[in-house]
Amino acid sequence: MSKILVSGGAGFIGSTLVDKLILAGNQVVVIDNLFSGRQDYINPAAKFYKIDIGSPEISEIFKTEKFDFVYHLAAQIEVSKSMIDPIRDNQVNVLGAWNILENCRLNNIKKIIFSSTGGAIYGEADEIPTTESFPAYPISFYGIHKLTFEKYLNCYYRVYGLDYTILRFANVYGPRQFKGGEAGVIAIFIDNAVKGLESIQYGDGKQTRDFVYVDDVIEGLYLAKDITCHGEINIGSEIETNLLDIRRDIEKALGRKIIVKEVSGKPGEQRRSCLSYRRAKEVLNWEPKIKLEEGIKRTIEWAQKNIKQ
Repeated sequence: MSKILVSGGAGFIGSTLVDKLILAGNQVVVIDNLFSGRQDYINPAAKFYKIDIGSPEISEIFKTEKFDFVYHLAAQIEVSKSMIDPIRDNQVNVLGAWNILENCRLNNIKKIIFSSTGGAIYGEADEIPTTESFPAYPISFYGIHKLTFEKYLNCYYRVYGLDYTILRFANVYGPRQFKGGEAGVIAIFIDNAVKGLESIQYGDGKQTRDFVYVDDVIEGLYLAKDITCHGEINIGSEIETNLLDIRRDIEKALGRKIIVKEVSGKPGEQRRSCLSYRRAKEVLNWEPKIKLEEGIKRTIEWAQKNIKQ
């Protein structure tokens, strides 16, 4: 049994990971400021600290709890917000993350696993599906700051010997993702559709993304703890899906039309994004299992039970 810290463990992905780690017999501690996470998502078997990752009090938590492993998921996750307030994005995704990293070094953590972005880090890639070796030139401050912290991890490994693995996620979706929290387009459209509200589509709807179901992502995170890979691993589906197809699949699962208003696109948004998972298959023995149509169906079923009409 290991003692594991999950930063951002009250979030959509983080809380699902916490459940998996506890089920496997680990002792889990969660830190989260609940800015976008929800306390009712936290497994009651986990110990919870409500705190910001940038707080100097983080050091006392590390000294007290004596972790074996750290999963760092806490982040400012919205591309559009990073373009409006890049200083805040830097404070969370670089300086706050560095606070976690430095405490890992000071407390001899065995390994840190970082949840990065494949959807925003490569920019407008010419290579589709995009591999980890493709040069990363983000077109958003969010992507820049995620890439910056990846370089910190590599530096800490080379200088201090701190073990790490980076998972670069495609667009993650599934149960527990909700509008107003860690909201992606699928969550927003489903949330509004269940409530009978209008959704906003930015751009013509033909921009593509790579969507990967949360349970598949959690499996990748779980496997990453026990491998040796000092670098980046994409977690995606290798399938491009545009927003018009997402609307169609949601309508098919609901059995009715949804209300969508089309407006102009946002700064910093890519036109295409799709990740190769070849390295994940080789290094993690991982590949996606849940098809998009099935994942949307499961997400709608969760929303109908859990989102207030």
